[in-house]
Amino acid sequence: MSMIRDLRAVVRPALRKTSAPYSGGYDTTRDPSASSAVVDCAVYRDGRRVQSPQCVPAPSGASAASPSATASASAEETVCLTPREAMRRVREDGGFAWIGLHEPTEAEFAGIAAEFGLHPLAVEDAVHAHQRPKLERYDDTLFTVFKTIHYVEHAELTATSEVVETGEVMCFTGRDFVITVRHGGQGSLRALRTRLQGDPELLAKGPSAVLHAIADQVVDGYLAVVDAVQDDIDEVEIEVFSAPAKGSPRGVDPGRIYQLKREVLEFKRAVSPLLRPMQLLSERPMRLVDPDIQKYFRDVADHLARVQEQVVGFDELLNSILQANLAQASVAQNEDMRKITSWAAIIAVPTMVCGVYGMNFDHMPELHWRYGYPVSMGLVAVACFVIHRTLKRNGWL
Repeated sequence: MSMIRDLRAVVRPALRKTSAPYSGGYDTTRDPSASSAVVDCAVYRDGRRVQSPQCVPAPSGASAASPSATASASAEETVCLTPREAMRRVREDGGFAWIGLHEPTEAEFAGIAAEFGLHPLAVEDAVHAHQRPKLERYDDTLFTVFKTIHYVEHAELTATSEVVETGEVMCFTGRDFVITVRHGGQGSLRALRTRLQGDPELLAKGPSAVLHAIADQVVDGYLAVVDAVQDDIDEVEIEVFSAPAKGSPRGVDPGRIYQLKREVLEFKRAVSPLLRPMQLLSERPMRLVDPDIQKYFRDVADHLARVQEQVVGFDELLNSILQANLAQASVAQNEDMRKITSWAAIIAVPTMVCGVYGMNFDHMPELHWRYGYPVSMGLVAVACFVIHRTLKRNGWL
């Protein structure tokens, strides 16, 4: 997790505590300028967003300091509809409601959970986050958890580089509602909502169409991250198996490989548990999933299976690269030891000769011979030369 996201997680709840207290339902008296967990709330009927009479487009000359002035005429935010009113409209006129939240507190989510009859266990998971990807069914509601993955750009991979950043998207899917809860600073669903609103025929299939679109966007994000991580692994692999430049240290810092492996493992934890839920959505008939939409889940499951294979391959490849890097370091150390041993053997000859003739006995051969010194030095030089050539020929030097 990034430092910014951790700071936001501490600050946002403190800001929300200053808003109006909860009375069991969704707080409709909240100041529009106050922090709110609900980022969008809309009703869809026949694949089209139902315009709310309370939503008045901001005038073009409005001050940018006013929150209502910055609201887009084409995107009615929570100031237009509350979750309670959205559900009332759905029950009266049909269609379904789509409510989007970002990092809600327990108090903020309590009223919505009561309004839509969400199971307490699923509500607890949605508020506290840090869940494994999964698919659970509670009565007439599907609860799906997705892990979003974002690739963190970096100029150079280091032992402390953050390669992937994770977030979470929880999705409550009912017969006539979709509630999305997002955690983390990435994985926004605003562009997805806009794209779906441009395809009324697909959106007319109901909440399951939204669930599929979210799953498809998450898995497409995995595919993009896989390509980026592949580039990082290729870069490390080339460095490990390339001959080092003269004067540069041999091998690659094992910390870089280990850090990349940790990030890949985090990626793997997001991908692998999601495969079974996607297979269930694509294979097992469910009342809450339109049969036509179920066919699309097969494509998502296929893409996810491909991502899983690649991520598992990354993990195994990094194991091999790490072992190869350590093996190269061991080989380099052995080469250094052989060179040190070889020079020690060469130096041992003159050391032995000098040691013998340094004992200062009176009766030693050639001690008083006129040519004793040059002859002994010549023998030492010849012996050292022979040993050097032998070790050189055997690859020790």
